[in-house]
Amino acid sequence: MLKLSWLTGKHALSCSRTCVSVPSLPRVLLSSQPSLSRSLTSFQSYPRTQLSTNLAQLSTRRNLSTTLHCKMPVDKYSAEERGQENTDTYQVFIKDADGPISPFHDIPLVANSEANTFNIVIEVPRWTNAKMEIDTKSPLHPIIQDKKKGKLRYVANSFPHHGYIWNYGYFPQTWENPNHKDESTQANGDNDPVDVCEIGHRVAKMGDVMEVKVLGTLAMIDDGETDWKMIVIDVDDPLAAELNNLDDVEKAMPGFLANTREWFRVYKMPDGKPENNFAFDGEYQDAEFACKIISETNVFWKQLVGLEEPLEDPGKLCIGNVLCEGSKEKLSREEAAGIFGNSGEFSSGPELETSVDAWHYCHLKQ
Repeated sequence: MLKLSWLTGKHALSCSRTCVSVPSLPRVLLSSQPSLSRSLTSFQSYPRTQLSTNLAQLSTRRNLSTTLHCKMPVDKYSAEERGQENTDTYQVFIKDADGPISPFHDIPLVANSEANTFNIVIEVPRWTNAKMEIDTKSPLHPIIQDKKKGKLRYVANSFPHHGYIWNYGYFPQTWENPNHKDESTQANGDNDPVDVCEIGHRVAKMGDVMEVKVLGTLAMIDDGETDWKMIVIDVDDPLAAELNNLDDVEKAMPGFLANTREWFRVYKMPDGKPENNFAFDGEYQDAEFACKIISETNVFWKQLVGLEEPLEDPGKLCIGNVLCEGSKEKLSREEAAGIFGNSGEFSSGPELETSVDAWHYCHLKQ
């Protein structure tokens, strides 16, 4: 009998595509370590021939807040998969209690003004490679996988890193204005919401909405554009009470900030691109500075959707929303439901290519 009950979600992910798997395991499988153990134990009686496919196919891309027994950190929201996984039809929509909403425009930036905490939306769970991102140009702004030259994009594994080394996402109701040159970086914004690296212990789920505290920021210059990388931690993380600034992060997690900067420096090099550069000579800026950037980009967002003057031209960005009273473009609940309904039902997709798991060393050969 094949014993699998000791595997955790982390183990299942790190096993690569040589592990065994159970076809059609319940979605509870990746929700938590206890529920994982119970689910796998219940399948220990399967014949070995029925355990022939790959555990890694149960990727954390399926590990959403819609999974049974899995609660989204900010529980007023939920996430739902649509389309075929591992294809360009795959989407993740965010809902509140009344139906689908825009996670770009309809989720408040500020979670608790007294505690100075913010909401974030997770696009990429830690240790995964698929370059998932908010679709800023489509109604309801689902999370999709980025493409280049018609092919789905995956972040390469620059040794010793595997995939993204934090839960990666963005602040809602922020916009890095491409028409504004930042005084600090002397570069214009990248036309996206502000990026976040959530450094807590839990591997989040795609579409999770979290309440976080801000610890600092790194100013990356990406193709000549300002691309802030905010360092944050889930307020419910065991370390959250101890981490109030970047010095606290260095004490509790020595080397993590340096490795985060190195990750951003080299992650495009396996694709033949040069290393990324940083403002401030690569030095992190503190939480106070980071919060000023968040506040500034929130004002830019208000100008984008028509809540403040002077109004900004959205260009190709979709500014339609369900909940922002006074904005230029509103969607009714019926219209939002119709957009969601026109997306395809979720279905399993092809297995990932093994090349996604390859190590790359080009950054070490300079």
